[in-house]
Amino acid sequence: MADSVPAVAVSNLTKTYGKVVAVAEANMKIDAGEVFGLLGPNGAGKTTLVKILVGLARADSGSAAVFGQPAGSLGAKRAAGYLPELFRFPDWMTATEFLEFHAKLAWGRRAACSEKTSTLLERVGLASRADSRLGTFSKGMLQRIGIAQAMAGAPKIAFLDEPTSALDPIGRREVRDLIRELRNEGVTVFLNSHLLSEVEMVCDRVAILSKGRVVAQGKLERLLGERVLTVRVGEFSQTKVRELLPRVDFDIRDGGRLVFNIPDEDVVPRIVRAIVKSGADIYHVSIEANSLEDLFVEMVEATDR
Repeated sequence: MADSVPAVAVSNLTKTYGKVVAVAEANMKIDAGEVFGLLGPNGAGKTTLVKILVGLARADSGSAAVFGQPAGSLGAKRAAGYLPELFRFPDWMTATEFLEFHAKLAWGRRAACSEKTSTLLERVGLASRADSRLGTFSKGMLQRIGIAQAMAGAPKIAFLDEPTSALDPIGRREVRDLIRELRNEGVTVFLNSHLLSEVEMVCDRVAILSKGRVVAQGKLERLLGERVLTVRVGEFSQTKVRELLPRVDFDIRDGGRLVFNIPDEDVVPRIVRAIVKSGADIYHVSIEANSLEDLFVEMVEATDR
């Protein structure tokens, strides 16, 4: 069951560095158990916001809470795991030693730490390198071990800053699968990424940050708006189709294409059945939506203007 308390609640949060405004009156709410994507161009304030939430920086004004606990407090830190964008791990430690160290920090000197370490290595695909020193790891392998250490304390929320930036396509898919597993287990995932396609595939909701301000926030399907349904047909009766779809507008394009603007995919079967019932043969059906990249560029350019 999802927590009744928001995983993250940010209200009028502002952080400046001298004359530079890093975060400006940001407002954000993340529900427990969802995968949330924070997007923005370089210098938008994403990393500063994450640092405030995990207790590595303090806001000048406003408030931020993690599962009801003030950001930076012991209670908030206990609820969170964190993988920073720029990390440096001890080269001389083996993967097992490194994870056991972090597990002991979270759980104390318990026998369960070894079991947790083995499970974590298995989950990030590094079980075969358990006894290898981190100095021998590739950047992608270090990224995976970083995700594992973020999960060492069995957090309620995992803050992952660019978790797939160094991975190949197979590695990115494995991380996406891991994020989905965490969500299924009730863990909230806060994902900070430049890879918009990755965010589009795995996130439930997103926020776009530009010049320190949250310029868009919500479920992806709502933010991306209507989809375009294109149906290519043979000979058809426009009158019959309109009679069978009295409240559905469509355009007729060259090549026998009927184009519908639809709010969601639930209406597609009804439209297709109506066209078939009108006596027309259907040769192709396609659905296109606005991309997250289009929305991102539109929001950022609007802020610049």
